[in-house]
Amino acid sequence: MASIRKQAIISLVLLAGASAVSALLYLQRPSAEIAEPEYATVTVDVAEVVKVNPRIQIQAQGTVSPVQETTLLAEVKGRIVEVADNFHVGGFVSAGDVLVRIDPRDYQTALLHAEAAVESAESALVQEKGRAEVALREWEKLPRGSQRSEEARDLYLRKPQLDLARAQLLAAQADLNTARDNLERTEIRAPYDALIREKQGDLGQFVGAGSALARIFSVEAAEVRLPIPQSKLEYLELPGVTGYGDGSLIDLYTDVGGDIKHWTARLHRTEGVFDERSRVLFTVARIEDPYALRDPSREPLRIGTFVNADIEGRELPGAVVLPRYVLRAGEYVWVVDDSMRLRNRKVSTLRAGGDRVYIDAGLAEGDLVSLTNLNASFAGAEVEIRSRVRSDRLDEPAAAAPEPPRPRTDETAATERASSVAGGQ
Repeated sequence: MASIRKQAIISLVLLAGASAVSALLYLQRPSAEIAEPEYATVTVDVAEVVKVNPRIQIQAQGTVSPVQETTLLAEVKGRIVEVADNFHVGGFVSAGDVLVRIDPRDYQTALLHAEAAVESAESALVQEKGRAEVALREWEKLPRGSQRSEEARDLYLRKPQLDLARAQLLAAQADLNTARDNLERTEIRAPYDALIREKQGDLGQFVGAGSALARIFSVEAAEVRLPIPQSKLEYLELPGVTGYGDGSLIDLYTDVGGDIKHWTARLHRTEGVFDERSRVLFTVARIEDPYALRDPSREPLRIGTFVNADIEGRELPGAVVLPRYVLRAGEYVWVVDDSMRLRNRKVSTLRAGGDRVYIDAGLAEGDLVSLTNLNASFAGAEVEIRSRVRSDRLDEPAAAAPEPPRPRTDETAATERASSVAGGQ
């Protein structure tokens, strides 16, 4: 019994001590201080709107092909007795170069026969002219009563024989021209400055008239067929009936051994009809001196190369050019108003392609467009401008480069969102 009483007393003493300590701590607590909330502004880069007259570039792809391509055929039969040193696949030839020579001996003999026939016909004509003159003098001496019809007079004066001699001379001259042409045809010459694509004849081979000897193509100029969709035709200056004239500039480029090579071309013409399957209009670009024969310092653009093309479009008046990433879903952009707060602005775009967007309505001259990527929760947030650049100078190296969209951590986004909400209260 005494033990139970002792435990109860100890419990009461401990409870009283704990109550006393709690009361003491409560009475000695520090007074609470009310702190004012801190407002953090959002730092952004902005572009000052400046309207310009840009030219939208249209991208296309195509394969380089020759403007002229010819299959050289033998026009006479015979054995090939000589070929040029550069008569091989990939060889460059100049206009008028002899590429192949066919055995000319038979044609030289035929030419001699033709020349002899012409001389014989000329001699026969001279003799007939002499006989006709003698007959005319005799005819004039005959009495007038003995002169009968015109037909009899023509026969007496040997006019039919004279006409026959002239006809035989013309035939002999025609045979002579043919013999000369056939002799010339034993030499196969390049019709223009060209490169040999394919060789089909060689030394010692017997060929007949019409046999293929080689395929060549011109190196003076090359072409690229570029497909343009209907939706992009409005950005190009299409040619009239006479073609493009000078034509818009085109930047052709491709990867050559890991290095991007560029060539300059111009629009030359369109093919005039839409492709029935793809519904595109093919426009043709022309490249002068593709193999850089006149300017060896340039990189050659070989036939068959697959190239990308940036076509300079027509001028678009009063447009604003901005980085594409500033355009948000629904065609909205962030605009900083006079009170330095972010506002959603609806815009109208002409085209969004590559890394640029072209805006034709919704922005006024001098508006400040945020170049910093922010989500929708920042609407109405107070901002501080870190850098400012004119929209027409965004491509200049010296301009303040806007930051591209950066991934935002959950902690950073939550902190900025809380600051934005606090700033709006």
